[in-house]
Amino acid sequence: MTRAVVLGGGMAGVLAAVALSGHADVTVVESDRYPDTPAPRRGLPQGHHNHMFMRGGVEALEKLLPGSTAQLHEAGAKRRELPSGNLTRSGEGWFRRRPSSAYVLLSSRDLTDHVVRRAALADERITVLQDTRVIALTGSAERVTGVRVRDEAGAEQTLDADLVVDATGRRSQAPSWLTELGVGPVHEEVVDGGFAYASRVFEAPEGLREDFPGVLIQAQAGTGLPGRGAALLPNEGRRWIVTLFGTRGAVPPTDEDGFARFARETRHPVIADLMAAARPVSEIHPYRGMANRRRYYEKLPVPEGFVATGDSLMAPNPNYGTGMSQAALQALALRDTLRRHQGVRPGLARKAQKALARIATAPWQAAVTQDHFFPDVQSNAKRRPGPSQLRLTERVTKVAAENGRVAEAVFNSAALSGSPLAIFTPANLLAILRGPRLPQLTAAQAMAQFPEFGDVLALTQKDDHVGSGN
Repeated sequence: MTRAVVLGGGMAGVLAAVALSGHADVTVVESDRYPDTPAPRRGLPQGHHNHMFMRGGVEALEKLLPGSTAQLHEAGAKRRELPSGNLTRSGEGWFRRRPSSAYVLLSSRDLTDHVVRRAALADERITVLQDTRVIALTGSAERVTGVRVRDEAGAEQTLDADLVVDATGRRSQAPSWLTELGVGPVHEEVVDGGFAYASRVFEAPEGLREDFPGVLIQAQAGTGLPGRGAALLPNEGRRWIVTLFGTRGAVPPTDEDGFARFARETRHPVIADLMAAARPVSEIHPYRGMANRRRYYEKLPVPEGFVATGDSLMAPNPNYGTGMSQAALQALALRDTLRRHQGVRPGLARKAQKALARIATAPWQAAVTQDHFFPDVQSNAKRRPGPSQLRLTERVTKVAAENGRVAEAVFNSAALSGSPLAIFTPANLLAILRGPRLPQLTAAQAMAQFPEFGDVLALTQKDDHVGSGN
């Protein structure tokens, strides 16, 4: 029987194991120990912050694990359409509430991981080695033959494999492991807009409707000032998770007063008002290290028997919410490549790596184009977007705020369920060139579209409030 080893047992790792399980016996090597219930993991520091499972990722997940979406809903996950299920303010104004096929699935990362992991690891062809760390790859520059690991007691062993999949995330040591085998170096591109998070979980006020919307106050790029933003997302169990985010010079505080003040100083204080009406049920958790990071394995003579996926391949700024969805889409691409190639046979690794890189390309371009326009960006990219790209992005966003057809294309692209090229159909291009035809919504008009807010927002309806942020 063909043997595969997956390094890392997070979302990308367990879904890669699912993709492989029809063609190999799979061993997942995980440095953590899984909790029995939805709970934080040491190896997932971003788990305390908001997460979105985009439509494209949800559909890929359902193909990999049929019934998993229903299990997430049963456990309390919330589906919210974009933009009709979220009060959204972009850098160019408030979005009109229109029906759309784009959507996100919202729940805590702990719950999402637990449900997906339980469904994935029910497969008897998948075995997990927990509390086990990877030391090195084995093999040569031509072929990876396995991996050396060390368990919690310090005992080492070699796991032989016909295919090794690296899903160890942002801190992956695969570039060093491949260098030890004589491969590389792997070119790594990093674009760091300086983003930082601070997040807290709240218990929502009593009596709210089940379809209570999310709120997104996006950071504005290209002003020369630090970006500030905030998001309030409904989670399971009448919980809200509030994440404040800012770039260099506007890092959100983690003390009580500073957290509340930062929320009120974003482009509108609606999230601060909602927080004041809710009860905090967690500490305030910070998170740094949100740079976009991409490793171009597909441009190397990658040895037979090795593939990188998930954040090991391309880790986007979490602010754009595509990480889990890309993991699912890449796992589906891996499964499709295995089927076309009739299993783990010579030539698979290169074909699979190219397929996974194609999945990463559009989300990467969207994230780094935006992040390049925040002040003091740190980037080693050879090609950087110019002012004309910023103006085009601003124009598209401004038109999408009022034009339902353009908004549909923009949000499906963001949700990884549509091509970015769909934004620029002839009809959409005409609308973009013509520009907005309706006046921008005031805050009061935008929130009046969401009667679900009810009495919670009764004190916030004074028209647009702009704090000291941008």
